[in-house]
Amino acid sequence: MKISKLLISLVGAIALLTTAGYYYVFILGAPQLDPPKKEANTGLKFQLATFNSQAMGAVRNYGVILPPSYSKNPQKRYPVIFLLHGGHDDARAYANKYALLDVLHELYQSGKLPLSIVITPDGNDNRGSSPLYDPDYFDGPNGKVGTLIGSELVQVVKSRYRTLEEPQFWALGGLSSGGWGAFNIGLRYLNNFQILFSHSGYFTDDSGSQNSPQQIVQQLPVKDRKRLRVYLDAGVNDTNLLASTKAFNETLNKLGIAHVFYAFPGGHGLSGADIGWNYFHKHLKDSLSYVGEQFKKLGVRS
Repeated sequence: MKISKLLISLVGAIALLTTAGYYYVFILGAPQLDPPKKEANTGLKFQLATFNSQAMGAVRNYGVILPPSYSKNPQKRYPVIFLLHGGHDDARAYANKYALLDVLHELYQSGKLPLSIVITPDGNDNRGSSPLYDPDYFDGPNGKVGTLIGSELVQVVKSRYRTLEEPQFWALGGLSSGGWGAFNIGLRYLNNFQILFSHSGYFTDDSGSQNSPQQIVQQLPVKDRKRLRVYLDAGVNDTNLLASTKAFNETLNKLGIAHVFYAFPGGHGLSGADIGWNYFHKHLKDSLSYVGEQFKKLGVRS
């Protein structure tokens, strides 16, 4: 009898742990155990906005962070940065998970990034958000996400905010699958974005060569290659992503495309100073500093 009760208790405990594990991974998306700390007073505000997307046939949302002096300088126009999220994320992820407001505040204060309009699109396709798959950052059977971000949202942002119009003042980047998305979309829309960046992303996609930046970039005309500015990094723990990024870096070298590449400690994961959300928080400072350098070379001042 005691053995039966023990077995029942053991089975119950296993079931409870299994349920809890499922909820943590597949419902919550495996949150960081030691997330980046956020400062209370950055002077910046994250806002969620919506628009009616013809490309997706639905109302879509995006996050926007305006420069702190935006309302005080009604004649001033600003460069624009789009940030694409990874799997099981949404438009709020950069603010909620990666402490983006703190990153921007620090870079604005140090002068490494001129004041910018920062946009965080919801890049999820018609399947919605799930840890079981990455968003489809292209026009495919699950929706026209490529058109949504690369063209439609660009026009929405230009119509709603005081942006600099020329593509050299527009940057598009992302983390993990968002890094892939930034290049898969950006390389098709160089008339809208000319600075691209990726954090532990990948450059060949399972959907085929048509959605693999490794192939797309080699088909660019020389004049487009000369317009591009690229930042790449990958965590040394992310073996496959690092290999993909290294291969893309070598391709950019062969093509003579201006870029930088870094392999940093850490990568994806749930806990650690260089792991998961902390990795992306830390190295957003690097990518956005690179973006800031490009803006400043073109004469943008804070």
